[in-house]
Amino acid sequence: MNYRHAFHAGNFSDVFKHTILIGLLESLKAKQTPFCYIDTHAGAGRYDLRGEQALKTREHEEGVTRLLGATRLGSHTHVYLNLVRALNAKATHELDVYPGSPLIASLLMREQDRAALCELQADEAAQLKRLFAGDARIGVHQRDGYEALTALLPPKERRGMVLIDPPFEAQEDEFRAIETALLHAHARWPGGIYAIWYPIKLRHQAQRFQRWFTLQKIPKVLCAELLLHPDNSALRLNGCGMVIVNPPWKFERQLGELLPQLSKHLAQGRFGQHRVEWLTR
Repeated sequence: MNYRHAFHAGNFSDVFKHTILIGLLESLKAKQTPFCYIDTHAGAGRYDLRGEQALKTREHEEGVTRLLGATRLGSHTHVYLNLVRALNAKATHELDVYPGSPLIASLLMREQDRAALCELQADEAAQLKRLFAGDARIGVHQRDGYEALTALLPPKERRGMVLIDPPFEAQEDEFRAIETALLHAHARWPGGIYAIWYPIKLRHQAQRFQRWFTLQKIPKVLCAELLLHPDNSALRLNGCGMVIVNPPWKFERQLGELLPQLSKHLAQGRFGQHRVEWLTR
């Protein structure tokens, strides 16, 4: 599996991640006071679905493309699809461009809001800087996102969220890196929203990560998962999850409406399932 995101842009896990991200950002916008959005693994910000990498896998065809003709979708999914369509000139179900998390966030942010985007890879950081050149709301940092949290937290706005969405090249070691970074980050900014995306290949890997939040006694931790295949193979992405620390009020209800819709439209067989569960209250 190639972990450069250009190979996977717009796939089912992006749909899952980005619709949840939109829900969190819209919740922050419910108050007039500014917020700060921090992305620890921002990527390039925008992906060419007609480029060589995306065409090699065509994963978007089993992801975002499936939703383009769907009806009776929830509000966050409608916002998501409208953002994607706005970046594509064609009035068809063929997409040329897919937005990454930083671009989605920038399109939802208000004038008073601020973003700090971290990306360690030099070429992707350069693309990110070009994408947001001239946008005073957004700062791009070519540095390790985990280490950057120490300098960036707490933000001066005192409101906002951190998206932790690493490529998981190190598999189980990546979970341990997230735990270490999150422990320090939460100590510096206990009131912030933290959204952590993770892949599901083998169930025991995700379970160990989820138990960590209980062992550390981090309060108010919500977990959402979407599975398309049985979680018993390390050779493919069977599903994905999002752990949310300090979710907005009643956010579990929003997820309870969102996930059945995504499961229905993104299903790839009879083994699909989804769940929303509190890890700690």
